[in-house]
Amino acid sequence: MRVFVALDISEEVRAAIGALIERLRPTSRIARWVRIEGIHVTLKFIGEVPPEKIEPIKASLSQIHFLNFPPKAIDLKFRGVGFFPNERRPRVVWAGIEASTELGALAAAVETSLEPLGITREQRIFSPHLTLARFDARKKLPASAFDHLRETISKAGPLEFGSSIASEFHLYQSILKRGGAEYTRLATFRFGGGESQ
Repeated sequence: MRVFVALDISEEVRAAIGALIERLRPTSRIARWVRIEGIHVTLKFIGEVPPEKIEPIKASLSQIHFLNFPPKAIDLKFRGVGFFPNERRPRVVWAGIEASTELGALAAAVETSLEPLGITREQRIFSPHLTLARFDARKKLPASAFDHLRETISKAGPLEFGSSIASEFHLYQSILKRGGAEYTRLATFRFGGGESQ
């Protein structure tokens, strides 16, 4: 099973991101644009695990407690668009996220809780974002192939997508299909600790 840990976003943000994707889609047919219903804030991509490991993962995630943080929720603001690793030859188009330090602390707590299960800790610094599109890194495309996309984004002005309040996080299964990944929620966890469903 291919699984990951994530926060959901509000329908307002989802609609705003969806409108931008529809505007950008004609500018880059080589991009694999995400399905708008599946957009989420990834805290930890776990990857492929055997089915018998799901219950231990749930048990570990349910033990995360936000005892050192007074807020019961995390405010997230979504704005701006960028590229990984750079805009000349991007592999990913993303929308930015602004949040308090509690978001990074939650991601770190997820990493710590899963490490005893043999799930490797992410080496890169946690950089919250919403993935909008991916490009096939195996195709050696010239920088000019992305000109229309970059130009459309730069002319769009300040891109503001709204905000969300998160008070729980989720374990999802990702099923790769021809039309894009489909996600199934396996469990939900409150910030205060414990599994809520």
